[in-house]
Amino acid sequence: MSSEKASALVLRTIDFSETSLVVWLFTREFGKISALAKGARRLKNPFESALDVLTLCRIVFLHKSSEALDLVTEAKLLRRFRPTRQNLAGLYAGYYVAELLGDLTDENDPHPELFDLADETLAALAAGEVVPRRLARFELIALRFLGHAPALDQCAECGMKIDLTGRIAFGGIHGGALCRGCRQGKSSVVSVSAGVLRTMAQLADLETQAWRRIEIDAQILGELRKQEAKNNREILPQRLG
Repeated sequence: MSSEKASALVLRTIDFSETSLVVWLFTREFGKISALAKGARRLKNPFESALDVLTLCRIVFLHKSSEALDLVTEAKLLRRFRPTRQNLAGLYAGYYVAELLGDLTDENDPHPELFDLADETLAALAAGEVVPRRLARFELIALRFLGHAPALDQCAECGMKIDLTGRIAFGGIHGGALCRGCRQGKSSVVSVSAGVLRTMAQLADLETQAWRRIEIDAQILGELRKQEAKNNREILPQRLG
């Protein structure tokens, strides 16, 4: 076993014994890991509450090459995820970010850019940023980093440029927007407004900060959240299959 150091976000914990925890961590250097933290449930423990859900911490752990749990030996708290009491939407959004990181990534598969995105997103949510805009951006860029970004302004199958007006066929399992010809005969395809695709493109843009100025109206937001939830549900079975 080798001793390793990593920056980590705590995704989940469960009681292992009267004194210990099993923790799931998303680390910048090693990706998702599951580990045993001996003594973490004692009142006086070596981790100083650094292993609470959604904390950012610096850990030292013994990385096992077998399927056995890794062993966390040290954890130093860097930042807690603490939205204000009035910011319940931000709190729930943070838990959702942790859920996505757990579901959409594999163990020991590092994605440092996704770690940085998640860290930035949690800090923004705790600070009270607009939840729908920040959360939608996290989802879209996370899908991009993981290789599942949907096509938004061209057909996912033939590559033809799509005019973003009116309503457009969109299939998550088919890769995104579809032209009329490629849409024929396909199941699990919905019709979305061009405004939704334009908003998604702006939120997923890594080149500018224009996304920060987006005001998402209620109609676009409802359609956007419905489509993103459907897209995530379709992608997960593909990965697990």
